[in-house]
Amino acid sequence: MALFDDVLKGNIITVLAIGVGAAILGPVVLPVIAGAAKPVAKAAIKAGIILFEKGKETFAEVGEVVEDLVAEAKAEISEAEKTATATVAPEGEPNA
Repeated sequence: MALFDDVLKGNIITVLAIGVGAAILGPVVLPVIAGAAKPVAKAAIKAGIILFEKGKETFAEVGEVVEDLVAEAKAEISEAEKTATATVAPEGEPNA
């Protein structure tokens, strides 16, 4: 910021020269910068898409594992209930 302040404190010729130089070089420099930035931006977008797809796959796999665990837990509960009802006699007394 100090450099910018020092330029503004200089004479008007210096400020005008900087403005004219920027106006002349701007149209030349900006396309070069834009041309270099486009491949970088495209690569970043591609990486984001790939990460998103991997995340979807991982989330789907985790969902399948959770579904399997829930199904196994329900099966174990059902089996435990069947075993508990089989060991109780119709009169309400346990079988010996």
